[in-house]
Amino acid sequence: MAVSIAQRPAAGARFFILTFLTAFIFHHSVAETSTGASASQEQPHRRFEYKYSFKGPHLSQSDGSIPFWIHTGNAIPSADQVRITPSLRSQRGSVWTKNKVAFEHWEAEVTFRVSGRGRMGADGLAVWFTSTQGLDGPVYGAADQWNGVGVFFDSFDNDGKKNNPAIIVVGNNGNLVYDHQNDGTTQALGTCLRDFRNKPYPIRAKITYYKQTLTVMINNGFTPDKEDYEFCTKVDNMIIPNEGFFGISAATGGLADDHDVLSFLLFRLTEPGQQPPPVESEIPKEEKDKYQEEFQNFQQELDKKKEEFQKEHPDVQGEPIEDLYESVNDREIRQVFEGQNRIHLEIKQLNRQLAMILDEQRRYVSVITDEIAKKGTNAESGQVSSQQLGSVIAAQQEVLKNLNDLRNSFFESLKQIGSVQHQGNAGGMGTYETIQHFNDIKEHLHVVKRDVEHLVQRNNPGDKVVKCPEMPAMPSCLSTVHFAIFVVVQSVLFFCYIMYKSQQEAAAKKFF
Repeated sequence: MAVSIAQRPAAGARFFILTFLTAFIFHHSVAETSTGASASQEQPHRRFEYKYSFKGPHLSQSDGSIPFWIHTGNAIPSADQVRITPSLRSQRGSVWTKNKVAFEHWEAEVTFRVSGRGRMGADGLAVWFTSTQGLDGPVYGAADQWNGVGVFFDSFDNDGKKNNPAIIVVGNNGNLVYDHQNDGTTQALGTCLRDFRNKPYPIRAKITYYKQTLTVMINNGFTPDKEDYEFCTKVDNMIIPNEGFFGISAATGGLADDHDVLSFLLFRLTEPGQQPPPVESEIPKEEKDKYQEEFQNFQQELDKKKEEFQKEHPDVQGEPIEDLYESVNDREIRQVFEGQNRIHLEIKQLNRQLAMILDEQRRYVSVITDEIAKKGTNAESGQVSSQQLGSVIAAQQEVLKNLNDLRNSFFESLKQIGSVQHQGNAGGMGTYETIQHFNDIKEHLHVVKRDVEHLVQRNNPGDKVVKCPEMPAMPSCLSTVHFAIFVVVQSVLFFCYIMYKSQQEAAAKKFF
């Protein structure tokens, strides 16, 4: 008993030392892993550049101009947006920065709406970075043969290939003429198909130029989440001018849309480890004093207007409260959009899962093909016959075909959902067409369900097949013996009845 008591402190000390060493090694390994991950995933430093940006409210000044920007053509600045072109035929408009941009790396976030009453729109909107300002021209309202890059949001199908609306990245060295007839596909460095017309929320495009790589990310406008970006296209090894102007232009043709830009935000990107120059060193002292004086004057005028308003309206406290209640139509439209958004997210998730299944099936087919190739060279040492492998490959290929058909059905459903949302956003018009689109979506989902059930049955041939219950057997015909007995019995009964009838008549005659 004394020995066991004496051994307890020593055992506790050893356990404490082992625990401490284990915790120290684990903490050290976690710290190294987190340090390596943070170093590998370190993002560039972003700094907002107000001189090359605009956004509402109070976007335009009293004289109709935009600070640090110029607008030309049919562009109409307002307090909360810039309408590059109104929904009239043959309109052109653009906005451009007044000063040149000399950033090595940059990121631009553009928020815009493209809306119109028709099922098709024209011509489109473009975001530019060029060495000179293309104030007017035939390429979406800007000049052709530019030196730089243009990101085009093309909404009209010029070549008739039904591949619009689309987002196209086109570079130019100042010598190329834009190919309008083919929608610029012969000159495109990157492209993706996205429907950006008549969406419930504004479209957001994030264009990043970092280390000679141009990346375009798109927020599809189906959700209010501003950070819900999805990949559109990327162009590697792209060299653009070191200095240039940013611009946004738009144009209409025989068809017309409203092209409204709500904001353009520019950020300077700096590589990790390199500190950007301070903001104070870039602004001259005279310019700073000028801006400070303007701000003070504006603040004084605002205070005077507030006092005058309070004197004229003593009953009103503060700013007037806007209507906080939504109407019945607004609530129904919002619920429809939320439901469609949930359906859209679910179908996107199923589409990703189908893509994973397709990759897995392709890998199985490649492995089996390699096995067949090996069996062809070593036919004696094989364990599975080539006929069995051929049947397995045929089954896998059929599975791939069914999965491709299923994925196409999902794409059709996504298109139908997009078209329904397009109709619902167009001012509540087209009720019959909206119902028709919902019926089409329902039909496509039934097709998808049937394809999935067929695929499950084909992949599980060993399962028991459910059969309908068999009908009961029909009774056999009457035999000859039974028929004869029936005739005899009937005859006997008939004669007995006649005899009984005659006896009754004879008895009745005795009384007459």
